[in-house]
Amino acid sequence: MANFSKSHVPQFSVEVYQNAYLPEGGREVNAIITVTSTGGGTTGGVAPADTGPRPVGSGRGPDAAVVLMVDCSGSMDYPPTKLRNARDATAAALDTLRDGTRFAVVAGTHLAKDVYPGNGRLATADAQTRAQAKDALRRLTAGGGTAIGTWLRLADRLLGSVDVDIRHGIVLTDGRNEHESPEDLRAALDACAGRFTCDARGVGTDWEVKEVTAIASALLGSADIVADPAGLAADFTRMMENAMGKEVADVALRLWNPVGVEIVFVKQVAPTVVDLTDRRTGAGPRAGDYPTGSWGDESRDYHVCVRVPEAGIGQEMLAARVSLILPSASAGEPPQTLSQGLVRAVWTDDMVASTSINPQVAHYTGQAELAQVIQQGLDARKSGDFDGATAKLGRAVQLASVSGNADTAKLLAKVVDVVDAVTGTVRLKARVAEADEMTLETRSTKTVRVKK
Repeated sequence: MANFSKSHVPQFSVEVYQNAYLPEGGREVNAIITVTSTGGGTTGGVAPADTGPRPVGSGRGPDAAVVLMVDCSGSMDYPPTKLRNARDATAAALDTLRDGTRFAVVAGTHLAKDVYPGNGRLATADAQTRAQAKDALRRLTAGGGTAIGTWLRLADRLLGSVDVDIRHGIVLTDGRNEHESPEDLRAALDACAGRFTCDARGVGTDWEVKEVTAIASALLGSADIVADPAGLAADFTRMMENAMGKEVADVALRLWNPVGVEIVFVKQVAPTVVDLTDRRTGAGPRAGDYPTGSWGDESRDYHVCVRVPEAGIGQEMLAARVSLILPSASAGEPPQTLSQGLVRAVWTDDMVASTSINPQVAHYTGQAELAQVIQQGLDARKSGDFDGATAKLGRAVQLASVSGNADTAKLLAKVVDVVDAVTGTVRLKARVAEADEMTLETRSTKTVRVKK
């Protein structure tokens, strides 16, 4: 159980954006929940001068533990610069660790080996342990297969061996997970979910996008491609800075609904689309918790859709109560409610009021569809259904244009020739670089905030 000091819990706020008005017979209520965390006093990854673990309440930021999992399979030797860049990137990440952070380095093949500090332990970051870890990195060689589930299970054991606030992993792979079954990887992800967060990176173009994104999604981290291994060091530094900026873990989005109200779905919609619907855990009568992972100073948006009972014109009801919950620090203590918001339903015969779509809801409905049609379009292209691919990717161009998602629009333009973005008229490019296609697929779930 996490050991939090209240002085280190950032201030959370919940804002609800919705059109509460329903026509007679209307039952579906949609709301965008904006959750903002501020005042956590994050360091942004800059290591303070002191060393050693942080006593609770010392004001030095949260205790954290990080495990870096580096692919050392045989393919990392082709070309040889790939493993060298991976070693350099991991060394750069170590330099970004805050002093006092617990850490370990795992070499991943068809087996998992904790190469530093070893023997199932974690080191404490300071100048000496960083130097020792870099020496261990320099001795890494490539050889063997790829079984990412075994890497994650070892990381879980290492991270679970210490009592810290924040537990985080980073996975780097350059190939497909060919030395364990998909079921083995899924079981490992299920076992690790909720125990630590994890970022995943694919280097080069020989890895499977759906495997890497599944890791990040299950463990509430980020996924990305680093097509050129020379870019790994900068990417690893950014990832570690983000991890060091986290102040509180295990925050849950709790939904309480009255009798007769059904939860249709719960999704994170910014900064990326992550469906949380099936991750609900019971939290008492008519209440359920949805995991949100670790937080620093940041803001995220969630789309909540509920189905309410039919009611007559003029009636009003509470459709759902949304709370941010921090688990208790010790057994017997109640969880801490960080903030709350209300989702309402009001039945009206005013057609203008009941047919108006809230701008935030409309925007994120479009962003979720954008992610979906990109995936469908790329899958159709791979299967040879070029008409289907053109239609789906054309719709993606249209949605990206309407929502102002310029980054996704640029990625789409590397896969299709855009004739008219407004109507979604496109032509598939005859030749597409594999890295461009993989980048579009990997980043398809990244969204832009609605212009309020």
